[in-house]
Amino acid sequence: MRRRAAVVVLVLAMVSGCSRADQPKPAASAGGYETLELRYQGNNGTVTPVELAEDLGYLAPLSLSFVGSTISGPHSVQAVVTGDTDFGGAFNGAVIKLIAAKAPIVAVVGYYGVDERRWSGFYVLNESPITSARDLLGKKISMNTLGAHSEFMVKEYLFRVGLTGEAARQVTLVVIPPVNGEQVLRQQQVDVAVLGDIYRDRAVEHGGVRSVVSDYEMFGAFTAGSYVMRREFIRDNPNTARKFVEAVGRAIEWARNNPREQVIERFRAIVAKRGRNEDGAALGYWRSYGVAGRGGHIYERDFQVWNEWMIKDGELAPGQLAVRDLYTNELNPFSAGSGAPAPSSTP
Repeated sequence: MRRRAAVVVLVLAMVSGCSRADQPKPAASAGGYETLELRYQGNNGTVTPVELAEDLGYLAPLSLSFVGSTISGPHSVQAVVTGDTDFGGAFNGAVIKLIAAKAPIVAVVGYYGVDERRWSGFYVLNESPITSARDLLGKKISMNTLGAHSEFMVKEYLFRVGLTGEAARQVTLVVIPPVNGEQVLRQQQVDVAVLGDIYRDRAVEHGGVRSVVSDYEMFGAFTAGSYVMRREFIRDNPNTARKFVEAVGRAIEWARNNPREQVIERFRAIVAKRGRNEDGAALGYWRSYGVAGRGGHIYERDFQVWNEWMIKDGELAPGQLAVRDLYTNELNPFSAGSGAPAPSSTP
């Protein structure tokens, strides 16, 4: 809770000293694409929408260039800020923080969210006395990173019962890779583990754990995270950026409209052939990308709810950021006309 300024400091340091956004890219070809290669960071043992898009052929003639792995949305976006990658993805609240720190980025398409099939919960051992927000005081909670989705879950859960300020700071947040969350919980190194999606289902299947609360219970269905690009990259590579967003949107809809077993089979084939020495066992627990808007369309409320939260928490001043400046749907063909119907459940 006391380290939320770390992201801001790191971003400003990286922006001022080590940007590589102007490094040469592969030359464009017929079709009008300004560059044919998009550098990115991936996640071990999972398949993101853009990786699925490339495998389905939706991204062609563009191709992805993997530059390393990350478990953190803020870290992924920081790599975009410094020009080490061309796009990255993070929780929308983390994107707001980085833009507030003068990061020259904009959200271009939603890529993960929360729905009745894909959500994250606060998990404890069955014998744990923890059953409510007040029981978290003095406890340790593991999550994949600070300043992002899971930390906002904790803060909101505490806030709803009046636990703010010094009371909320009694909760210790511990950064643990998602793949190890279940392990540290069972070994009682933490009292609570934030487990989502495939890691949640695997832990439940193993038995002996229960959920205290979930983000779906708190907020309903919503798009939680977006892919971002540098504004300069979009300005200089408008056709490439548009192709990227279109491909991601098509992949999201492919995963939404095909049988789960077929999607998982495709994921396993992707992981097997990219040769990164990954454990793909968790892929079998995949259920949904959870994106609310059709084709990754971003709704104002996907950012407004977190902007209001940070104002309420004192992290932003009222009017400091205009929500409409945090994201754009101009590159997304799914956003035209009636192509992006509002989801039935909102935050």
